[in-house]
Amino acid sequence: MRRTVYNEDHEAFRETIRDFIANEVVPVYESWEEAGHPPRDFYRKLGELGVYGIEVPEEYGGAGETGFKYQAVIYEETARAGVTFGSSGVHTGLVLPYLMEYATEEQKQRWLPGFVSGDIMTAIAMTEPGAGSDLAGIATTAKLSADGTHYVLNGAKTFITGGVLADLVLVVCRTAPYDPADRRAGLSILCVDTASEGYTVGRKLQKIGLRTSDTAELSFTDVKVPVENLLGEEGKAFSYLTHNLVQERLAIAVGAYASAAAAVQFAVKYVKERKVFGKAVAEFQNTKFSLADCQAQVLAQQAMVDQALELYQNGELTVADAAAAKLFCTESASEVIDKCLQLHGGYGYILEYPIARLYTDNRVFRIYGGTSEVMRTIIAKSLGL
Repeated sequence: MRRTVYNEDHEAFRETIRDFIANEVVPVYESWEEAGHPPRDFYRKLGELGVYGIEVPEEYGGAGETGFKYQAVIYEETARAGVTFGSSGVHTGLVLPYLMEYATEEQKQRWLPGFVSGDIMTAIAMTEPGAGSDLAGIATTAKLSADGTHYVLNGAKTFITGGVLADLVLVVCRTAPYDPADRRAGLSILCVDTASEGYTVGRKLQKIGLRTSDTAELSFTDVKVPVENLLGEEGKAFSYLTHNLVQERLAIAVGAYASAAAAVQFAVKYVKERKVFGKAVAEFQNTKFSLADCQAQVLAQQAMVDQALELYQNGELTVADAAAAKLFCTESASEVIDKCLQLHGGYGYILEYPIARLYTDNRVFRIYGGTSEVMRTIIAKSLGL
């Protein structure tokens, strides 16, 4: 099915990314999995390639593009190769929209050039041991000092992607006392320098998938954060988080679709080569029917993703639209990847095969960015239910 969502510039960028992956990622990817993340210098290579500056205005060292299509190309090409770019997706897909939308001019001048070059890697810390999808339950606190020059940050975060190597972390915290009558009030975002005294990286969490993306627990003990590092207005974080969840969920939908499409290609190649009972696995009717079903699901995901990308490009993708795209693509991708792994037989369970990595990497898509259950709730509300 011919796609019209990308233009010639996107396709030229695709070729650049594909070559970069083949030369700089695939040969060393196994060592990244063992270490739990790429070497720090890899992020600077992505900076040199221009990956981090695509959507950053030219005055801060970027290319000044808009929309999410270039990032979508990266998702498709990494999935095609059965690899990831570590925690880069958080850096550009999650953190950058907050900096572009809510940072002051002084903050942009201070952080964006390093963001673009890869010298300043970022993460966002929302989730806590007692607050996941329920962001209003955040308990980490930041109290303004008596002289009004800094906040004193205390608390803990968990499941923080990029938390091990990050230089700057956007911490969602409570700057006003908890109010049961309005649980969403009093939340703010502080941009915390990870070299600050009292800032501690705890356990590097061992995950079943996305093993090159460092995920950590963070703790804050009387961390002094200058008032100049407040992002946006004090007490407005909940509305900021809700606004930016649209792009986050779009990104997850794109990633799920890309993984499913890659799974089909890996399976097609494998069943043509693998022989059982004297003939290729591809010759059995069950194989043909299974992959036909998978391809139909992939094309349906592709249609939804492409429309969502266009809507987002035009500023028209709603919260409910993004929730529907995430729900459908992640649930459908899980079915597709499971069927494709089954066609690999025992080899599908061996990590050296890309299908095995896709299987474990894909599982979190139905959890982070809001669980499938939360997506269903959002969609139901849009129906007036």
